[in-house]
Amino acid sequence: MLNVHNLSVSFMGSDLFSGITFKLTKGDRIGLIGKNGAGKSTLLKVLSKDIESSGGTLAFDKDIQVGFLRQDIDFVHGRTILEEAYQAFTEIKAIEKELEEINEQLAERTDYESESYNQLIVDLNEKTERYELLGGYNYQGETEKILQGLGFQREDFDKLTDTFSGGWRMRIELAKLLLQNNDILLLDEPTNHLDIESIIWLENFLKNYSGAIVLVSHDKMFLDNVTNRTIEISLGQIYDYKKPYSEFLKLRAEIKEKQLQAQKNQQKEIEHTEKLIEKFRAKANKAAMAQSLIKKLDRVERIEVDQDDNAVMNIRFQVSKEPGKIVVEAENLCKSYGEKEVLKDVDLLIERNSKIAFVGQNGQGKSTLAKMMVGEIPFDGHLKLGHNVEVGYFAQNQSEYLPPEKTVLEVMEDAATDTNRARVRDMLGAFLFSGEAVDKKAKVLSGGERNRLALCKLLLSPFNVLIMDEPTNHLDIASKNVLKKALQNFDGTLIIVSHDRDFLQGLTTTVYGFKDREIKEYLGDIDYFLEQHKIESLREAEKRTVVQTTKDTSKKEAYKLSKEQEKELKKLKNKLNKIENQIADLEVEIEKIDLELAENYAEVSARPNFFENYKTKKAKLEELMEEWELVEEQVSNF
Repeated sequence: MLNVHNLSVSFMGSDLFSGITFKLTKGDRIGLIGKNGAGKSTLLKVLSKDIESSGGTLAFDKDIQVGFLRQDIDFVHGRTILEEAYQAFTEIKAIEKELEEINEQLAERTDYESESYNQLIVDLNEKTERYELLGGYNYQGETEKILQGLGFQREDFDKLTDTFSGGWRMRIELAKLLLQNNDILLLDEPTNHLDIESIIWLENFLKNYSGAIVLVSHDKMFLDNVTNRTIEISLGQIYDYKKPYSEFLKLRAEIKEKQLQAQKNQQKEIEHTEKLIEKFRAKANKAAMAQSLIKKLDRVERIEVDQDDNAVMNIRFQVSKEPGKIVVEAENLCKSYGEKEVLKDVDLLIERNSKIAFVGQNGQGKSTLAKMMVGEIPFDGHLKLGHNVEVGYFAQNQSEYLPPEKTVLEVMEDAATDTNRARVRDMLGAFLFSGEAVDKKAKVLSGGERNRLALCKLLLSPFNVLIMDEPTNHLDIASKNVLKKALQNFDGTLIIVSHDRDFLQGLTTTVYGFKDREIKEYLGDIDYFLEQHKIESLREAEKRTVVQTTKDTSKKEAYKLSKEQEKELKKLKNKLNKIENQIADLEVEIEKIDLELAENYAEVSARPNFFENYKTKKAKLEELMEEWELVEEQVSNF
């Protein structure tokens, strides 16, 4: 499909990358990885012919169509979501217009025997066949299916794109790409601005895509689930292996280990040969042998070890002062944007040192609640921060607030105080801004560099409660790992809004799920939430199926049944919810005991009545699980 040979790109006389060669064939799903600024997005722009390379060749097979999801997009004002999505079908829409014109002419004319009339009939048949071949009778249904998969509601379809944020407009652009019949898809960070459900949907779509894909992503789980090949750009070179990301890392480490060993063995041979040369040089009768060894040594191809760019950020979040036990308390919180109610009658109590993740579909109020907590937007209800609480806030679009014309150093100095101004350069160095990098203007920084600068700026203010809204957007995988480690070591309270499943794993102990204006607490990490969410979604689907079947049989009978058993069903649901909470609490307690046993068996097992209590909890858990199955079956039967 595509041959890339000896490709190079230079800026200001300096190579971003050079001598890159690889082939792209049908079925390839390539994860293009590397540090921020390595040239990933630039390579996609070259492949899409948005920009020209400095050298090398691109050879495409005949009639290959390439679709490119760019980071920056422009929309025509005045189009609805559906109208914009339909732009993916340029030929279909053109034929629709032609068919409309032909039908109008046929309706107006009466010269049925004329040659021109017959030609209209021929054109009509040809256009209709072509329309059907292109999927003209199916494209509207396909469009709606993909828009819904990416998180849009049916009631959104007729709204103007102007009324949606940049993230939502990016989804429309992604929908258009997925609807087009492209042979090659180039996707630049497609999971940015997508919620977890939409990411999972996109994973499944791309896994079944028949063409070739090259995608830039810093989401490890997404890369592992979608790709079958990895190309890393590092220090101007590429490393290409037919493995998804995690397997690529293992293979690369093994190869580097073998290279090191081979290099070591070769060096021993070289040193031995050099000693022989020195020995034979001193003897006239051995001079010819010495020259022979020198020529042999010159012909040796020196083994090189792949070089890695191991520079990473150095972050440490420190607690400013000890806050009170309750850091956030809220009652009857409500928030509406015009007629759209986002949150309704929310009660919340967050204790000191909690580690909480806000998850859910876009538009469910996660960022809204974060902004309410820091006093950025008005709301109805009561919200109070606890004693001695100092909040550090990283907004989703934090990096967009950086003044474009100011340099990295000026941005930091403007935000610094007298007490920390002297540390600004050291702090920038810890965030990989050193030397000439501090003189770069904010407007020329990559997305990842802007995020790093925004994080660095955050540390200039004291805090003991850290609220972060999508902090990993645009950060490369190495930087995300460093940030995650720093947050794991943070001794304060953490509230994080994120759709990055890998980043959230092992980071938080509680998940707040946002759905239908309400918040539900899940006492576990992101894996526990996804497991429970899947069960709840299946349960909802089963209920919809039962309701639909009943409606088809007899609407009147279904209504009568729901009326008669409404109270009983409500009681069963409350009971089910109570049992689920008890199970979750017991599982946490048992897991804690298991951890204590693993760490210090002798001391823990010596406690009075320890094993009796342990067995009682295990037995209670089994009892609750059996009870849950019984009640769940009763609920499902309605």
